[in-house]
Amino acid sequence: QVQLVESGGGLVQPGGSLRLSCAASGSFLRLNAVGWYRQAPGKQRELVAGWSSSGSTNVADSVKGRFTISGDNARNTVYLQMNRLKPEDTAVYYCNAMINANNYWGQGTQVTVSS
Repeated sequence: QVQLVESGGGLVQPGGSLRLSCAASGSFLRLNAVGWYRQAPGKQRELVAGWSSSGSTNVADSVKGRFTISGDNARNTVYLQMNRLKPEDTAVYYCNAMINANNYWGQGTQVTVSS
């Protein structure tokens, strides 16, 4: 059994910051690649950022320069640092990973950017 658990969401004012965590637990050797996605009401789920254990990362153009993804192999945790948040960043944020040839999603964490 493998679980992905997101945390760190909440309500923040425009211009503020949050750091999301995606912690993987269960029976596996290590995380190889993790993606952070988000889904706003009435919109499709979109990829926000990706990380691999090789060190490569990528972020969507819509968040480039504001969001950073990083990983801690020892803790099997991947982080999404979100700075200069905007109201349009409001969404449920999910992490996703392919582990042991299975695709896993976390339960999601709500991020609300509002004054």
